[in-house]
Amino acid sequence: MEEHFILRVPPSVAERLNGVLSERAQAPEDEGIDICFRDARTGMFTIGKDQFEVSLVDLPCVVESYKTYDDTVLIKAADIGQMILVRDNKEPAPEGVEHKDGLTPAMRDARKRRFRRDAEIINPDFVHNVENDLVNILAGGTARDVDILFLLLLFLCSLSMIVLEAFP
Repeated sequence: MEEHFILRVPPSVAERLNGVLSERAQAPEDEGIDICFRDARTGMFTIGKDQFEVSLVDLPCVVESYKTYDDTVLIKAADIGQMILVRDNKEPAPEGVEHKDGLTPAMRDARKRRFRRDAEIINPDFVHNVENDLVNILAGGTARDVDILFLLLLFLCSLSMIVLEAFP
């Protein structure tokens, strides 16, 4: 299975990287590129003799990548969820494992602006009571604290709606 990622480099490195990838290196020292990770999230990016710090960060949302063979039909290649962020040595490392921005300006502060907050912690006793009620209902009983008169009234209302729909 293929693994895809986004490689984001500073503009000065982008020109050199483009030259190396298109096999028109401008200087003999721009002949090779390499990425070596020290641990799961940090490492070094080498282009020629220059080294840059890298961080592997998670994107706030999944990005789809496509490929084409004839410039007409697009075929989905992968879902991308991570980005290798190459930074100048004077730039600080990103905070946390999730990048706060997406790939485009519209996705700036995406996690904060576009997605709902994490669910609040639910009381475990409440969850346990709901589970017990569901087990009782599946066994043919009723949930606790439910008034039988209310259920009967609900049944009669639904029955009258069926009768009204059948004989207008």
